[in-house]
Amino acid sequence: MNASLKITLTLVTLASGSAIAAAQAGEEVTIWKTPNCGCCEAYAEYLRENGFAVTVKPTLALVPMSVDAGVPGNLIGCHLAMIDGYAVSGHVPVEVIDRLLADRPAVQGITLPGMPDGSPGMTGTKREPFTIYSFDDGETAVYAVE
Repeated sequence: MNASLKITLTLVTLASGSAIAAAQAGEEVTIWKTPNCGCCEAYAEYLRENGFAVTVKPTLALVPMSVDAGVPGNLIGCHLAMIDGYAVSGHVPVEVIDRLLADRPAVQGITLPGMPDGSPGMTGTKREPFTIYSFDDGETAVYAVE
């Protein structure tokens, strides 16, 4: 591969990555969390660092809110976010959110259940790949493995 072609491919790769970042820049996110949860605050800060405009709202009704948003009870994450019409439950990596916003699948949302160590906003070391599920009207599917 000649140097000119390599530089062009690099610039195209950088531009497409920038397009995704530009598409999400300033995207408004509302996160509902239990009042004293510190990892949810860390996740909100992680989203801010990645260009999202985040509002955090404490609630004591996180589980019923998550169920109302379509999250299956066995897949509820640590907090619930609404991003451009999608429910995002738990510590979902930003790359997966970017994919969701770029692809616009016909689902209610995505979830990373529980509070996996090493996920965005969580302490500890990642022990295994994160399995993120999509959900829609009670149907679930693996959306991403990160």
